[in-house]
Amino acid sequence: MKQLTLADRTITTALPAFVMGIVNVTPDSFWSGSRGGAERAFQLIDEGADILDIGGESTRPGSSYLSAAEECERIVPVIAAVRARSSIPISVDTRKLSVLQAARQAGADILNDVSALEDDQAIGVYAAQEHIPVILMHKRGIPAIMQQNTRYDEIVKDVDAYLQRRAAYAQACGIAQDKIIVDPGIGFGKDGAGNRALIQQCGTLCGGRYPVLMALSRKSCIGELTGRPVDGRLAGTLAANLCAVQRGASFLRVHDVAETRDALSVMSALL
Repeated sequence: MKQLTLADRTITTALPAFVMGIVNVTPDSFWSGSRGGAERAFQLIDEGADILDIGGESTRPGSSYLSAAEECERIVPVIAAVRARSSIPISVDTRKLSVLQAARQAGADILNDVSALEDDQAIGVYAAQEHIPVILMHKRGIPAIMQQNTRYDEIVKDVDAYLQRRAAYAQACGIAQDKIIVDPGIGFGKDGAGNRALIQQCGTLCGGRYPVLMALSRKSCIGELTGRPVDGRLAGTLAANLCAVQRGASFLRVHDVAETRDALSVMSALL
């Protein structure tokens, strides 16, 4: 049984991994099916999401960053609407302290920071004070240009070293080890071969000291392997997610919650 300790409670799942449903409160996320507000969130709750991941700033390749004010305008009403009807854990996908503070006040439980606490020097200390889990992701550069530099000497070792440094920084901020989750950042400054290597070796990251989140859903690496556009990548995503869980992933960030739960249930029964 997997478990995660939040500030006020511990959540568990009998499945091989937690299923985190994506709610993009954006007009430009790479797949339109992930876009929406409270209605999208309630749909994913009905499908059986363990956690919702709500974000207002697209980080797809080529995207631009938003102001904190605009990000708050997008996500805070959605978080408040969900919290008014559900106690489901809510992860907020942000790099900014002021956005995290507003989201936390509205009811968010987890920080998902694509900058691994680098972009805002105060955000780690605040997360520690609030006793919330943090997701630390590896990326190279900013989304606008990150796919222009995808060469590594040894990608798994390089990503591993970065995540170890950021996890150590998080603990120096006061974040407990059992509240740290690492994400190798599939598609964030990586090419196809690099993405595949990270999926295959995800359980080795940081020596297994922290649970691993994999965000593979409908990404270009799935398209490269299947030759299908975004709306045709569900089957490929499910296969990649099952491989990632077998290799050690404990969290799956996905667009398709019901299908992911079914796949994990079958895998669990058969293995």
